Amino acid sequence: MKASYLKPLLPLRDIVIFPSMVIPLFVGREKSIKALQEVMKTDKSIVLVTQKNSEIDDPVGGDLYQYGCLSKVLQLLKLPDGTVKVLVEGEKRIKILKHNENDSNYLTCEVEISEDQNTSKDLEPLALGLVKKFEKLQILSKKDLNDTSNNLKNLKYPSQIANNISSNLNIQIFEKQELLEMIDLKKRLEKIHQLIEKE
Repeated sequence: MKASYLKPLLPLRDIVIFPSMVIPLFVGREKSIKALQEVMKTDKSIVLVTQKNSEIDDPVGGDLYQYGCLSKVLQLLKLPDGTVKVLVEGEKRIKILKHNENDSNYLTCEVEISEDQNTSKDLEPLALGLVKKFEKLQILSKKDLNDTSNNLKNLKYPSQIANNISSNLNIQIFEKQELLEMIDLKKRLEKIHQLIEKE
C-alpha cells in the first residue's frame, strides 16, 4: 500500500510545475491564498495542480488534472493589491486520489507520491543527448541561455534533466501535463526527444 497524504491544493492556470523546479507564482484567488496561509503555519507543503481550463475561476476536482506536484513554499510575499507572490519548489509528482470538497475555505485533496519508473543507468546517455539537443534548440530560438543551460549542465540524474527540459519547452500546457504524467522515465525522455525534434 502506498501512503496517502491529505494536503491543501492550489489550482494553477497556464503553468505546469515539475519536480525540482523553482518558480514564482502570483496568486489572487481567495481560496488559493487561504490554502497558502494554511501551509505556512505547518510544513509549507502544498499540492500544485493545473486546471484543464484556465478560465474557470472557482475550480473543483473535475476541473483539475489528476497529476500534480507536491511542492514547498520557499517564500511568500503579500503585495499591496491583495495578491500574493510565492516562490515554490516542486518536490514530487503526485497523483490525486480524492478531492475533499466539503471544506469551503480552500481545496484539499488526498494524494499519493508517484515515483519515476524505469530509471536505469542506461538512460544517462539519452538524457545527456537531450541536454545537447535542447541547448541547440535554445540557440536556434535565441532564448536566454544563461539560466536554463547552466542548471542543466549541473544536473546528474536523467529524471531531473527530463523535468528541467519539460518545464522549459515551448509547448502547450496539455503537452506539459502529458510529460508530467509519464511515470516511465524512458518514455518521457523519448517523448521530450520527439518534442525537441519537432521544434
